[in-house]
Amino acid sequence: MTRTPVTIIGLGLMGRALAAAFVRAGHPTTIWNRTPGKAQDLVEAGASQAPTVADAVAAAPLVIVCVRDYDAVRELLAPAEAALSGRVLVNLTSGASDEARALAGWAAERGAGYLDGAIMMTPPGIGAPQTVILYGGSPSLYETHEQTLTVLGGGTTLISSDVALPSLYDVALLGLMWSTFNGFMHGAALVGTEKIAATDFLPMATDWLKGVASFLTAYAHQIDEGSFAAEDATLETQIPPVRHLIHESRLRGIDATLAEYTERLLTEAVAGGHALDSYARIIDHFRPTPA
Repeated sequence: MTRTPVTIIGLGLMGRALAAAFVRAGHPTTIWNRTPGKAQDLVEAGASQAPTVADAVAAAPLVIVCVRDYDAVRELLAPAEAALSGRVLVNLTSGASDEARALAGWAAERGAGYLDGAIMMTPPGIGAPQTVILYGGSPSLYETHEQTLTVLGGGTTLISSDVALPSLYDVALLGLMWSTFNGFMHGAALVGTEKIAATDFLPMATDWLKGVASFLTAYAHQIDEGSFAAEDATLETQIPPVRHLIHESRLRGIDATLAEYTERLLTEAVAGGHALDSYARIIDHFRPTPA
């Protein structure tokens, strides 16, 4: 079966993983990187190294770029603008939603189709069945290249015709990830004061997270419906245990900032008349202030 030729621009850890996945899958793969010296193993595996970025863009109908930021995308592709016409530019560079929309307009002005993507995995997971990559852009463009893009991850999907949404989902999910990481680090530090190993704390933490995740279904419905009647625990009943966490943290010399922030969210909501609401009411704290 004839496989679509692809070009990869940017050979950092992620770019190298993307190129390697296409090479393994049998796609004619052209690579280019501003700094030389990162391509030898990929060339030995079967990739072709383009001498210039313009040559790299001209080599394939599907051009995938994964570099430092959106400004770097424009900077690197500037010498190849003429070659972009008629090609599909897939940007897998991390950034923000306004940058994605601006880059889509920039690509359109140069006659290129555009898909913006967010890779929800680290480089070692590229190509795995469980790896999720979110795309936004023209459904017809995505459908044309879906089989090729699926080489990078079995969970690849088009979430919207709006090119901005992958970046929005990306930062929202990363925020959830870091909040979870910080909670685990705080908990591990607490039990560590009794010389309990983090690996001994881990099974309880992961089991507890499964239970915590089960609350989110009800909370998501409450947020969408704007109805916050508590079915598990009211906001006012959660203040005392949070204060216990603050006390225990201070007692053991552990930073209590996370718990103090949670206490502030709860007390503000209760003072605003929401003592009997569920924790989903805290969404109001994070929403934009009405004009």
